[in-house]
Amino acid sequence: MLRQIIGAIGVIFVVVGVLGFFSDQYLLGIFEVNTIHNLVHIASGVVALIAAASSERVSRIYAQVFGVVYLAVFVLGLVLGGDLLGLFRVNAADNVLHALLGVLLVALGFLPVFQTSAVSARTRP
Repeated sequence: MLRQIIGAIGVIFVVVGVLGFFSDQYLLGIFEVNTIHNLVHIASGVVALIAAASSERVSRIYAQVFGVVYLAVFVLGLVLGGDLLGLFRVNAADNVLHALLGVLLVALGFLPVFQTSAVSARTRP
């Protein structure tokens, strides 16, 4: 199940990154985007797709690493305001999305319920 979820997240990241190139400054009218921001989303998506195609272990590592990264981006967005390390701008909508994504990925990566061994141990007779 984890591999499929990470794969779906990867597809969403790639689609959002590509769509960002066809919008002006705001994707869907609310999320601030620019070339670097779009490339980060595409790269995050490609890495997620590679992780999902590899194994559950690699998918879990992806979720752990990128979950922590997106939570850090959320915190930096709150602390630094609109300009994130001079790379791209974030607004309140971006911060909320980064927080939700970070929490989801951390949960997928660290909670035992999403690990195959925990699921198979519970379903044994």
